[in-house]
Amino acid sequence: MELSGKIVREETGLLVGLFTLISFLTIGNSWLYEMSGWVVPITLFAWLFPVMLWLSFGVVRHADCLAIKLGEPYGTLILTISVISIEVIMITAMMITGVENPTLGRDMMFAVLMIVLNGLIGISLLCGGLRHLEQVHNLQGANTFLIVLIPLSVLTLILPNFTVSTEPGTYSLSQMIFGISASLALYGAFLVIQTMRHQRFFMIPGGDPQDEHDHGDLIIRSVSYHAVLLLLNMLPIVLLSKSMAKIIDYKIASLHAPIALGGVLIAILVLAPEGLAAINSALANRLQRSVNICLGSALATIGLTVPAILIIGLVTGEKIILGLSPVDSVLLVLTLVVSIVTFASTKTNIIHGIVHLILFISYLVMVFD
Repeated sequence: MELSGKIVREETGLLVGLFTLISFLTIGNSWLYEMSGWVVPITLFAWLFPVMLWLSFGVVRHADCLAIKLGEPYGTLILTISVISIEVIMITAMMITGVENPTLGRDMMFAVLMIVLNGLIGISLLCGGLRHLEQVHNLQGANTFLIVLIPLSVLTLILPNFTVSTEPGTYSLSQMIFGISASLALYGAFLVIQTMRHQRFFMIPGGDPQDEHDHGDLIIRSVSYHAVLLLLNMLPIVLLSKSMAKIIDYKIASLHAPIALGGVLIAILVLAPEGLAAINSALANRLQRSVNICLGSALATIGLTVPAILIIGLVTGEKIILGLSPVDSVLLVLTLVVSIVTFASTKTNIIHGIVHLILFISYLVMVFD
């Protein structure tokens, strides 16, 4: 009895999420179709956003428990795949149910890249550098992430602006098929490297005893328990994403806000728990875990989102614009170059964090102006 009560307290977020899901499935349609003015959409957003965020933290908590049970790099990989799966599903929901927006997938991917590669890495390196002066990571692991991330980013978000078989920013049918194949092949090859052939690249040489014994406030149970609860926490997020998409689309249209703002909001919602995990790891002087989380999220975003949105385009016949604007292209190239320099050695300090944060602020300025 005591154990069941403890489990209920631990999974309060899941219970709230299930109650919210049932509410929206039964009577929520009337709320969504009667949106006007400020009160209804703001109230619904103020309800849905924190609930979905709470559920996301539940996903991360169970992924962290699996990470402890299974060890690295499997643990971080589970966390990354779980979070990015939520992102892909939410993008799919917004593309299918929202107003036609050919740049939605592109804006979402670019938002994730800027938030992860500049925002989260910047905060992690700054916080870790302030507390520990210098921090160590595995150079081979960072290089493995970047050698796959750089060509995927350029092939997906810059090359479409220079193709001539279709209008700028888009791919032809054969090019879309190539884009799907290349993304899956490169990401699949990376997973083989990370989980089978070169696991040591993603660990600090010699190991980190603290990683093995410091579980923080986590209560560790069986692998099957955490796997099932992880999926249960993901389910309401997936099913509520359609409602969230409608609310965001309505408010962006009514406020005449930048279309890219929708991608930023969804990226923040999806990445907040994972970002907190990366920052906490840096503060605990486990920078390798921060690097695995951040660079892994950026790579999974490109590797999994590109095939998803291109397949949606092929199935629905909707136009998909992948190529970034000139300003965003400059920011992406600059971010990739700075990331190469940041992880060119095995040690980081606060200057690396400051530079990445300035680039992140530059991205936010360009979104609104």
